[in-house]
Amino acid sequence: MSQKEKIRICFIGCGRFCRNFIPLFKAHPSVEKVYVCDLIPERAKDYAEKFEVEIIDSFEEAIASDKINSVAIFTQRYTHGDLVIAALKAGKNVYSAVPCSISVDKIKEIERLVRETRLVYTMGETGAYRAATVFCRREFKKGTFGQFVWGEAHYNHDIDAMEDSFRHTEGENYKRFAGIPPFFYPTHSTAMILSAMPGVYVKRVTAMGFRGSPRTDIFGEDVNNFRNPFSNTAMLAELSNGAIIRISENRCLGWAAPETYISQFYGTEGCYEFSVAKHYLATRKEEPHTKVNMKDVTEELLPTSVYSILKEDFDLGIQKISEGAGFSESAPIQPTERLPKEFEGLRNGHNGTHHFLVDDFCRAYDTGKLSPCNIWAVARFNIPGLIAHQSALQGGMPMDVPDLGDPPSDWEVLDFDS
Repeated sequence: MSQKEKIRICFIGCGRFCRNFIPLFKAHPSVEKVYVCDLIPERAKDYAEKFEVEIIDSFEEAIASDKINSVAIFTQRYTHGDLVIAALKAGKNVYSAVPCSISVDKIKEIERLVRETRLVYTMGETGAYRAATVFCRREFKKGTFGQFVWGEAHYNHDIDAMEDSFRHTEGENYKRFAGIPPFFYPTHSTAMILSAMPGVYVKRVTAMGFRGSPRTDIFGEDVNNFRNPFSNTAMLAELSNGAIIRISENRCLGWAAPETYISQFYGTEGCYEFSVAKHYLATRKEEPHTKVNMKDVTEELLPTSVYSILKEDFDLGIQKISEGAGFSESAPIQPTERLPKEFEGLRNGHNGTHHFLVDDFCRAYDTGKLSPCNIWAVARFNIPGLIAHQSALQGGMPMDVPDLGDPPSDWEVLDFDS
């Protein structure tokens, strides 16, 4: 660890998601002090007592304070851009929940500020550490897939399951915010494909949206603050390596778990497929070249406890997966050996990804290197969704996607998996 001062971080927003991360930041050896802040004083007080941390009265006070060198943004998803920009301008390092911003211009401004200040910015994208992504990233790097040609990733989260969270953060007027466009929150699906192939980005999209949701109290041009008619949106995207991918973000469908997943990842020499509980890798035989080897790789990609149920009783295993089994557990393929020993036994989440997200921020701070989910990577996860929403509003009009390029050549990027 470097000799620089340790991290003193203030959580901005004491919502339900934030509570999963305060104990992890407190436990990390790079962190000296954790504070909390919320617009509703009672929530900040509750968290201060629950987690034995101190309160900062406002975001403005937090970014002005010499006691704090970092902030963790856990406010409503449509507010992140402005808060990140203000924090960077105040000289604070930033950990942000997803998304980066719902504005392309604000993402560009965040990139400019990070480039100029060399402060830490990392976004906590769980999709980059899900087991399927780790597997596809590893095999793609090894050359197993050959040239990537087609992939599909999805984030399915029905509005009925999200409604209480929106009510908690927004109060009785929550439906005006719950209708946020699905592609304003695209990174749980885009990151799964794109982080498996570092340096690859989306060049062009065409998208279509579903206007037929029965939740006409939430989705419709006149019922939410975003004038959003779509509950579900899907896009076809052309990548910089010539491949095509389909990404879907769905908020109205009869589906439970897994929520975020790669269903297909196809290359010229090998393919990965997933269906609810089973993960398969197919690779070409050397002789005859027209045949393939099929391998069940499920044991690597499911937590051991879930796999053992599935192996003994497939129907029970499927039921357990649909109920969220494995949500807080790591899979064998995830690189848990790189995590600090202080995290052992602490609650995890989103299929064993939370520990990695916190460690990424802390590693970047300690080393001066870029987090794997740095602003250049994050822009590639986030911006295609914002452009795709515009395409869908125009009936599938093909649209070019701006790319902010690669990180500065003199700024090393930490590896996701080591």
